[in-house]
Amino acid sequence: MKLEVNIDMLKKYSRPGPRYTSYPTAPHFSSAFREEDYRKEIEESNRNPNLPLSLYFHLPFCKTLCYYCGCNMMITHSSKKIDDYIDWLEKEMALLAPLIHPERKVSQLHWGGGSPDYLSPEQIERLFHRITKYFSFCSESEIGIEIDPRRLTETHLSTIRRLGFNRISFGVQDFDEKVQKAVNRIQSEELTRRVVEEARELGFHSINLDLIYGLPYQTLESYQRTLEKILQLSPDRLAVFHYAHVPWLKKHQKMIPQEALPSTEEKLKMVKMIIETLTSAGYVYIGMDHFAKEDDPLTKALREKSLHRNFQGYTTFRGAEIYGFGITSISQLQNAYIQNVKLIPPYQGKLEKGKLPVALGRRLTKDDQIRRYVIIELMCNSLVQKRDVENRFGISFDSYFAKDLPKLEEFIKDGLVQERKDSILVTEAGRLVIRNIAMCFDAYLKNNQENMYSKTI
Repeated sequence: MKLEVNIDMLKKYSRPGPRYTSYPTAPHFSSAFREEDYRKEIEESNRNPNLPLSLYFHLPFCKTLCYYCGCNMMITHSSKKIDDYIDWLEKEMALLAPLIHPERKVSQLHWGGGSPDYLSPEQIERLFHRITKYFSFCSESEIGIEIDPRRLTETHLSTIRRLGFNRISFGVQDFDEKVQKAVNRIQSEELTRRVVEEARELGFHSINLDLIYGLPYQTLESYQRTLEKILQLSPDRLAVFHYAHVPWLKKHQKMIPQEALPSTEEKLKMVKMIIETLTSAGYVYIGMDHFAKEDDPLTKALREKSLHRNFQGYTTFRGAEIYGFGITSISQLQNAYIQNVKLIPPYQGKLEKGKLPVALGRRLTKDDQIRRYVIIELMCNSLVQKRDVENRFGISFDSYFAKDLPKLEEFIKDGLVQERKDSILVTEAGRLVIRNIAMCFDAYLKNNQENMYSKTI
């Protein structure tokens, strides 16, 4: 069903704000959180041996630099450096796996980067077998990988599928050649079509394509052409991200000519076109940047109000704890977040000493737990049942959030939120500004957050 988009509403609420892949958000993690704290959190989680695991492996390597990139990555042409990194990943697994209850199974595995397929097929196989050496998997595990089509060899996809990967995400961004040259990422439509067809023939359960709007030289018309070509490929899911131009944080983004970036007005027109085009074509708007076909598990979870959100975006794995491996990776346990060190030398240094490579973390207070639950319910299911929150946390909802609820008045007046005696409901139009609505319940937000977060739209 086509979702109508009001540009004036988007313009009004286009403000800096968190994406809420966590709460509290990453800027509030602290170096006071130590390895011993991580170990205590794991021990506490092990009290429930039925709690499933979600594993994330960060593979930071790329052959070339995409100027728009906001990921934690590094350029290398050394196969040995990658081999060494795989060895260090095994050392981290050897330290961490024995701490986790042996009955806990992996329901989800994801490789991100960087470009995981910059690893050779042999390196991919070696790392995968080392993971299965330390962890047991559920029979229906979701095993996904991010792919740069430009790095694939003839045997990459077949190797990945044979190992058990069943979900795949291809980076595309834009088909326009002028845009591709400006961001230093040349990838033909023909190549993308070929790898999508091969993945489909190999029997991957789900194929996702990543796109970006807001890149230099993009226009409403040019991006519409890209989107029409993407629809011909008929991916199961689409993630259409907004480019965040933050050269003060990512120095390489200075390579992008700022004068070539589309205006705010043009980007808002793109948002309207993207959402209306995809929903008219049969895709369901899952939330924020994500779209899925009607029969996709994400869509089913959205309908059943069982959708969840974490550092991997929207997911159907509501109860799983995430354990992250590799530099910069983030673990998400029941009561804490833990982030690894960001550079390889200190990563290796800690592992050499038999220490987990913890850099930052955050143990959640009761207030954090309550607010995280409310924010996730809003972000994922567009509904907060007040009685549910009261029963879970032993509070009176209206009293507890007495200072926060008045912040919803602006959204209520605009028809984006309905506050009832027993619930808070986000309307269909309100889902487009869900980050703004969630911000009403964020106890950490300050007025000076311009350089901390991207704009919500």
